[in-house]
Amino acid sequence: QVQLVEFGGGLVQAGGSLRLSCVASGSIRSITAMGWYRQAPGKQRELVARITSDGSTNYADSAKGRFTISRDNAKNTVYLQMNSLKPEDTAVYYCLMFVRVNPSGYEYQYWGQGTQVTVSS
Repeated sequence: QVQLVEFGGGLVQAGGSLRLSCVASGSIRSITAMGWYRQAPGKQRELVARITSDGSTNYADSAKGRFTISRDNAKNTVYLQMNSLKPEDTAVYYCLMFVRVNPSGYEYQYWGQGTQVTVSS
């Protein structure tokens, strides 16, 4: 089994910064894509940023220029650096990883438990 644990959420004023971390543990052979999603009250979960195994990234338009996703493969960790935060960034942030746990190469999808980010105006 694989577990994802997130760190770094909290309350910050508009214009401030936060850094989220998500660490995977368990029976991991390799991790391909990693990503961050968020869900605000009354809204659907949406992609914030994604990073592939070769380091290619893509961002939601709302995150471009303000957020940076990165990964440390040796630590099975993905980060999200969030700068210039706005009240509309307030949401529960979830990490997602695609994990290979056996030689078959099949990728299992795992989610973190979510961490609250609240941006005050």
